[in-house]
Amino acid sequence: MKNKQQQILLKDSAKKDKLHKRGFSFIEVMVVIIILGLLSSIVGVYLFDSAEQAKADATKTQIRGLETALDLYRLHNSRYPSTEQGLSALLEKPEVGVIPKNWNGPYLRGHNLPEDGWGAAFHYQSVKGRTFEIISLGADGADGGTDLDADINSSDL
Repeated sequence: MKNKQQQILLKDSAKKDKLHKRGFSFIEVMVVIIILGLLSSIVGVYLFDSAEQAKADATKTQIRGLETALDLYRLHNSRYPSTEQGLSALLEKPEVGVIPKNWNGPYLRGHNLPEDGWGAAFHYQSVKGRTFEIISLGADGADGGTDLDADINSSDL
């Protein structure tokens, strides 16, 4: 009888040992959580920078589209809109400054002027209807800046 009881106790203790060996200790779990936290912070920063760079790229694409519309405007009217007329001359016939005789717009699809990647309006300047400049103030919305805060200018593209 004692041998059977001893065998049963040995089997029970062996089962308990297996149960204890299957789990993770608190320290092991904490090490894994810390490693995952570090990895997610590194990936998060990378993804955030990628999203901001995508906004800058979208802004450059919008400027190129506006340049194309302005070139078509100039083909019809022999000059670019004045600074006073602004980019809205691409959507509606200007009523100030030199009124174009051959306005054949709208020169942009939709009824709104595009915005830069950060939701701000573009700044437009014309020099006597011969040249123009389109500017986005970048992520910070202020003149100047570096990296993603730098102004995006049509003359630099």
